[in-house]
Amino acid sequence: GTFREHYLSLKDAVAKFGSETVFQIPSLARLYHKTDGLSEQVSVLEAVLPDGLAFDYTVILKYQGEDTPIVQRRLSQSPFINFRWLKSPGEIYGRSPVMKALPDIKTANKVVELILKNASIAVTGIWQADDDGVLNPANITLKPGTIISKAVGSSGLKPLDMPGNFDVSQLVLEDLRRRINHAMLADRLSQIYDRRMTATEVLERSSEMARLLGATYGRLQSELLLPITQRAFSILKRRGEVPDIQIDGRTVAFDDRSPLARAQAQRDVQSTLSWITNAVKLGPDAAMAVNIPNAVRWLGKTLGVPTELMRSEIGPQPLTDPVLNEAEVLEQPNQ
Repeated sequence: GTFREHYLSLKDAVAKFGSETVFQIPSLARLYHKTDGLSEQVSVLEAVLPDGLAFDYTVILKYQGEDTPIVQRRLSQSPFINFRWLKSPGEIYGRSPVMKALPDIKTANKVVELILKNASIAVTGIWQADDDGVLNPANITLKPGTIISKAVGSSGLKPLDMPGNFDVSQLVLEDLRRRINHAMLADRLSQIYDRRMTATEVLERSSEMARLLGATYGRLQSELLLPITQRAFSILKRRGEVPDIQIDGRTVAFDDRSPLARAQAQRDVQSTLSWITNAVKLGPDAAMAVNIPNAVRWLGKTLGVPTELMRSEIGPQPLTDPVLNEAEVLEQPNQ
């Protein structure tokens, strides 16, 4: 089930749900005709609860302590799409990469705050002066060219020497930033500074990211990609933008082209090409085991090549039998 509570102005609520629906609450109907009533905020609670293969959709309008259901429908699909980046066993809500790195982010922000405070102390310094009744620290401005008066014989204003200047904050900050980048996957394929990096190295680094994100990609594919595709198709079909698909009792499956699927296809193509190359090198007898036309068709299908660019397995047949003459062809049009 999904619940969402948000606030709308009275004008937006009427535009979204209709005046007859919103005006079920008499106080809102009277408020709508006032000059300043359109900007009044009302609370809208949307609830979607599964009921078998369908969903019960309810909208409750909350105003002045009264809860009034204004919309009740039964939908074939849920209008909400809830997807998760990662989750722990037994959890319902998912966790994002930022949530995983949130402790390090807060610590890094605190370290930066302390560094800025230390920088301000390094610029302005900490000063000490004798309390002789003449020097007023409130009247002192530390800037170039300032003349500070002092009593005769007093030490005046002197800087306080710090015990040391061993700064470990940068080391801590660099370690925190490295851990944050690792959690946010920013270091998986970092900036390429060496122009001599080979294509194999780039492919291996991309494959490493695909292996690390295998479970995440699978969850996003099942919880985000497939539901949003089905929902978009349902909306377009309801509006008449796309025709209904007559499947005649058969099952229609989605063929996704996600980045993970493309990376897997690239690895399959590399393995297949390596096998064909090694088979050809072993000699004519080994090369006979390779079905080159089928291999080329499989490579085209795996790489997403348009079907009109590939010939079918059975080539085009001639229109007529070459033995027949033109008169016989006209007499037998079915042939």
